[in-house]
Amino acid sequence: NVAFRTSYEIINLSDLTKFGAEVSPEALYKKGVIKKNSLLKVLAKGTIDKAVTVKAHKFSEKAKQAIEKAGGKVEVIAQ
Repeated sequence: NVAFRTSYEIINLSDLTKFGAEVSPEALYKKGVIKKNSLLKVLAKGTIDKAVTVKAHKFSEKAKQAIEKAGGKVEVIAQ
């Protein structure tokens, strides 16, 4: 049922390094990338080569592993 569907704004690994050392829904909203109060999901499309702290509502398992392998930190935000 569409009325009860949870929809996420998507960001890929390859986009994370464009936004600085800490990526969060609030920071992405301020830069005009996502809508206010959006749920954020990180997917593993692309690569990441520097350590970033990523705060999001959901992560794909491969994205989580890639961020941690690059020396970054993953923080899951409660919905």
